[in-house]
This record gives sequence, structure tokens and C-alpha cells, in this order.
Amino acid sequence: MAAAFSSDGEAALRRELRAAVAAAPRSDLDGFYEMGRAAAFVRDGGFRKVALQFPDELLADAVQVAGGLEAATGAEMFVLGDTTYGSCCVDEVAAEHVGAEAVLHYGPACLSPCRKLPVLHIFGQQPLDVGRCAEAFRELYPEQQSCVVVLSDVVYAHAMGELEQQLRPKYPNIIFSRLVCGDPPGPAAPGEERKFGRQFLVEAAGGLQDYAMFYVGAEGLALTSFMLTWNCCPFSSFNPVTGCGRRETLNVNRALMRRLYLVERARDASVVGILVGTLGVAGYLTVLQHLRELLGRAGKRSYTLAVGKPNPAKLANFLEVDIFVLVACAQNSLLDSSDFYRPVVTPYELELACNPAREWTGNYLTDFRDLLPGACAHIELPPAVPAEEAVPDVSLISGKMRGTHLCGPPSSQLPPSSALACRDQTRALAEISPAASFLESRSWRGLEQQLGQTPVSKAVQGRRGIAIAYEDEGCEQP
Repeated sequence: MAAAFSSDGEAALRRELRAAVAAAPRSDLDGFYEMGRAAAFVRDGGFRKVALQFPDELLADAVQVAGGLEAATGAEMFVLGDTTYGSCCVDEVAAEHVGAEAVLHYGPACLSPCRKLPVLHIFGQQPLDVGRCAEAFRELYPEQQSCVVVLSDVVYAHAMGELEQQLRPKYPNIIFSRLVCGDPPGPAAPGEERKFGRQFLVEAAGGLQDYAMFYVGAEGLALTSFMLTWNCCPFSSFNPVTGCGRRETLNVNRALMRRLYLVERARDASVVGILVGTLGVAGYLTVLQHLRELLGRAGKRSYTLAVGKPNPAKLANFLEVDIFVLVACAQNSLLDSSDFYRPVVTPYELELACNPAREWTGNYLTDFRDLLPGACAHIELPPAVPAEEAVPDVSLISGKMRGTHLCGPPSSQLPPSSALACRDQTRALAEISPAASFLESRSWRGLEQQLGQTPVSKAVQGRRGIAIAYEDEGCEQP
């Protein structure tokens, strides 16, 4: 377990950084990064400024890729630095800082639809031993009439056609999913699944529950999201790095029980922090407004926080918050908050806690867009119930009574405001902020400038070195 709130810094200084994905050989840059397809995208769109977004493990090739594309297209290429949030999401905010007209996103991607800029995803064609993968599939599914849906990490999508050619003749009931960047046009057909940027059609009468899932890729957030979402299907996987296939033994029910425990924590919470975990996924502003309305109707106070990539040290600054809800892409929303001072839940879990009309059905939703009006899983908030008619509820954690009824929507006729008050004898007005008032009551309120109160003195030689080990430390005698 990591040190949550403080450390001496030695671990950070001595930590070795290792690339999760090996960089492409220089001789294979054109194939690995699909330079021809990227150049055609830029030329056909008439873009003059293009942002290139690389994950950390591929940044070593960024200069060569940008130079090659500039020579091939004549457009300006800008390599984005550290992403605001997860590298799987398109960082439209950073791209707009340089006035980019389009984004070339390299490496693993969550395939969440973007709001503004045209995007071309280039996953990087990681090598896959198709013959060994097919052999592992046959070992896991010896019955040739098995109904199996094949999913893959995006970096191995280029090899799925060859894998299908090897398996299709002997497995007539096999289904290969295909990648879809952005929202596909038109409504979904009966039996069609559209999740996580994957699309496939299930024709069996029993639906998806009659199928098993075979995943090509390493263990990670994508596989965890798949297993929680399609928890009625048994999963197996093939790891291209190790060349081994296995039946996934992750106890999904245990994971779901952990998430349901967090739902109980959300029901007990009175102050909720809404963490903005994306600024590029379409619909994030709508879900923020939806969560604020939901929390207001449930009688809970909410604060919207934009802290970049959440970590225990950042969120520990908000001691008044009982629980956080993270609005992020489908892959990054399932945050393991065991090291955090307060739990972090998903928008779906918050809806389970605060919307009495939503009941647990066994299905799990990681894409917050499914909760919005017009989506497949949207459920309207029920009408308000007077407090005296509300059915009492008992917390399963604290054993205390709590209210679960919804208040009425805020009235359009606002009461007289008391947020403005006279500040001094000149009748100047000052706005009274509840958050600022609460901050004034705390014993520690941060660093104070004390302008004009500190005497001026000459500069002197200070300590030399780094804070963990100054040069003069250990020299003084006790």
C-alpha cells in the first residue's frame, strides 16, 4: 500500500521508470504509427495545425513522427505534453491551447466520443502471435459449437481479421467485435451491443448471457470494466506478452460487493465532492448538472472540484467531503480508492444511492452517458415525498436512521438573497460565500502573505542541496 498523504521523497527519487509498452523500432515507424493514414487524414481535412498526443511510453518517437508528418503534409505539428487527465482520453483542452484544428491520438484509447475537434486514433500495432492465440482459444473452448464473443485491446485490433480467418471455419458461433470511434449513427439494432467503443451483434435467442467472452490483451482497466459490465458472461483471456491463455478467476461478485458497499457509503454521505475527471468526453457537462440536481434533491451538499488526476494527497485536502464521485471515461471511472481518505464512486453508484427509482439489477454501468436523458439506462427522478410520509431507512454501516426521500425541485421564485452584506462604512457590498465562511472557522487556512508586515533584510547564503539531504546536515555537533 502506498503512503497516502506524505512521504520523505526518497521513494520518488530512487524510483525507476520503465516503459509499459516498448517503443517502436526506428525502421518500423511508418508501419507502427501508420504515417500514410495519418498524413491522408491531415491532407483530406485541410488541417494546418494538428496536435499529436502520445502516451508517456511512446514520447521517445514523438519528434520523428512530428517531423515526418510535417514533411508529408506541410501542416504544423504540435506534440502535447503531460495530459490533463488519463492518456487514454483525447486532451482537447491542451490541443485548443495551440489552436489545433484536429488531434492525432496515439497509443491505447478508451474511444470515448469527443466534443469538438476531429480525431484520428492510431493505436500502434503491437505484435501478436496469431497462431499461438488461436491455439490458446482452442484449448479454452474445445467444444466447436461454443458461443464466444472475441474482444481485444485496441493495440491488437489490427490482427483480429487474421485470427478470425483461423477460427471461423471450425467455430461457426464465434463473434468478433469491431472498433467504433465515436457514436455510431442510428439506433442500435435488436441484439446489438455498443459499449466501450466496441460493437457486435448477438443473434442467439437467449441473448448475451448464452455467450462467453474471450479477451486478447493484458490484464488492466479495460478487462476489469468488461467483466463488471458483462458480469453474466464467463471470461477468458490471452496475454500476447506472455503467450498464455487462462480463464479469468477475478471474483466479479466480490468486486461488485465492494462497489455496493461504496453505494451504502454514498447513502450515508451528507457532503459530496464531484470530481471533474475529463474535459473532452461528450456529455460531461450534462452529467455534472444531472449529478448536482440529483444531490440537491437528495438533500446533500455538493462541491464541484477540478483537481486534474486525482490522488490521495490532493483529495485529503477536502476533509469536509464525505465521499467523492468521479466523472471520467468508462475506463478511468473505476478508481481503486482503498488508499484514499474518502471513497471515490462512479456516477452510476451515486444514482443507486440517491435515486429511489433506480434499483440494483445485477448490471453494472461504467459509462456515465448511459445515465443521461434519452440514453438506454436513464431513469427519471420520482416526485418529491413529504418528510413525514417518507419511509425510514437504516444505514447498513452505522446502524443509524437516515432519510432516503427526494425533496422537491428548486423553485423558480427565489427567496430574498442574503449573500450580500455591507462590508464597511462606505456601504461597499461584499458577497458572503458559505465555503469562505467555513474556511474562516478552520484553525489553519493556508499560507498568508502578510504584505508590508515582514521587515526587509539582506539576502544571505542558504542551505545547498535537496531537501532530503542538505550538504551541511550531520556536521553540527550536539
